[in-house]
Amino acid sequence: MRSINLNWRGPTVTLRVDLPYFPGSVPQEWLDEGVDTVQCQFEFLAVEGISLADWAPPARGDIEMAPWGRERRMRVTFRGSGAVLGFDCNESVCVRHVSAFKIQDDGSDSGQRLFVSKVDARRHTSLPGTDEKTFYER
Repeated sequence: MRSINLNWRGPTVTLRVDLPYFPGSVPQEWLDEGVDTVQCQFEFLAVEGISLADWAPPARGDIEMAPWGRERRMRVTFRGSGAVLGFDCNESVCVRHVSAFKIQDDGSDSGQRLFVSKVDARRHTSLPGTDEKTFYER
C-alpha cells in the first residue's frame, strides 16, 4: 500500500496499491516500455469505524474484505509491515487509475507511468502529487 486518502465526502477511503504480481496479459506498450509493476486505487464508500496504526509507507501486507454486520456492508483490513488499517464500508469497491511503471532501485514508484485510462494518459506521464484532488478524490 502506497497511500491512504481520507475524504469526508461520502465518507470515502482511497487506497493506492501495487498489485502483488505483474499480469500475464498486458498492453503491448507496457511490454515495449519494460514496466514491471501495476498500481491502482481502490475507493471505498460510506466508511465508518476507521482505525490506522503504524503508518510507514510503502507498507507490505494483505488487504482482506469480508461481509460485515448490516446488509451490503463489509469490513476491510490491511495488516502488514508498515501499517495496520481497518474500516467498515459499503460492499462496492471502485477501481480507479490503473497504471504501470518500472519500480525504482529504492522501491519508489516515481518516474514515467503508463495509464490504462485515456483521460489519465492524456493528463499524466508520472504519478501526480497527493495534493492533486482530481486524481485522488474523484
